[in-house]
Amino acid sequence: MTEKPFEKLAAMSVRELETVFLRGKKPTLAALAGSEFRGLNHPAWAKVVGIKKFIKGFYWKGDVLWGYNCAAKQNALSEPWQYKGDNPKRFGFYQVAPVDAAARDNQYLHSVLLDYGKGNNKAYDPSRNLRDYLVQVDPDNNDLYLGKAYYALGPLRVKANFFLLERLT
Repeated sequence: MTEKPFEKLAAMSVRELETVFLRGKKPTLAALAGSEFRGLNHPAWAKVVGIKKFIKGFYWKGDVLWGYNCAAKQNALSEPWQYKGDNPKRFGFYQVAPVDAAARDNQYLHSVLLDYGKGNNKAYDPSRNLRDYLVQVDPDNNDLYLGKAYYALGPLRVKANFFLLERLT
């Protein structure tokens, strides 16, 4: 049985993911809009703190693309992604746009930026400091993405982790 692309990425080392990320292409906003994705935080510590699996969605509001996160059941990776609880709560909102070379968060010009600082998250919500860069892994597959998360501490950007996204709907 051949390994599926999502599972193959999940098994890669950080060094291998870095190479895949740097070779990725900029996603189109339209390809993300209107969908939810099964998400997987790559580091082992994510399982310990209960955020290994998550669900991420994207939607248009006017001509701006926005997104959100939902908690997922932390079942086995081989099991389906399911919302945690009967009434899934959306949180960790972000604005999505191509990376602007003149902006502070301009690390990867071949990506789109998920900017939680523009997501109207509450002042005490730690997610408001997240800055995620997202690339399409395979130019022929707009269902699979690789993200690289950073945490904004004033002018500093601290690399947090890689995460994977694959379209659910």
